[in-house]
Amino acid sequence: MSRATKRKHVTREVLEEHVVPTPQQRIVRVLSSPGNNLHEVEASDGSRFLVSMPARFRHHVWIKRGDYLLVDPIEEGVKVKAEMSLLLLRPHVRFLQHQGLWPAAFTASSEPAQQEGNGDTELFVNTNRAPVSEEEDGGDTGEDEEDTGDDEEDTEDGGDTGDDEAGADKGTESSAAT
Repeated sequence: MSRATKRKHVTREVLEEHVVPTPQQRIVRVLSSPGNNLHEVEASDGSRFLVSMPARFRHHVWIKRGDYLLVDPIEEGVKVKAEMSLLLLRPHVRFLQHQGLWPAAFTASSEPAQQEGNGDTELFVNTNRAPVSEEEDGGDTGEDEEDTGDDEEDTEDGGDTGDDEAGADKGTESSAAT
């Protein structure tokens, strides 16, 4: 299976399916990511353990603190006690809450995020750029136009000087030729 086809299937699985957890599966909240495709999670009973990410999700799904996962237990695991089976997005959480399958321990922490607004919290905010307001945009635009006009005048003056020198060279060549 090509990389693009694999990405398409994984994306479709994560975005479109509304999975009802089986009795052995658990819903957990991500606390941190120590590395090597492992994530420290907290179950609804308060227990903390590591969860591994299967190869099919690597490079296709990104998990951050506070996300919810559906995991399958690994019985022989000592440190890693479960394997991720699905990343639960906001539509999945709402579906599980309406079905009455959402853990009560996570209900209080997921409600404020839903009350904040119309989905603006899902948008990624780039912290590497300074926030720009509309008032600043209007003032900067006028200054940039003036600077641009000055640069064009400088370029025209420089171009005329080059043409004059080229004409002078041609003039000397034609006088030398005669």
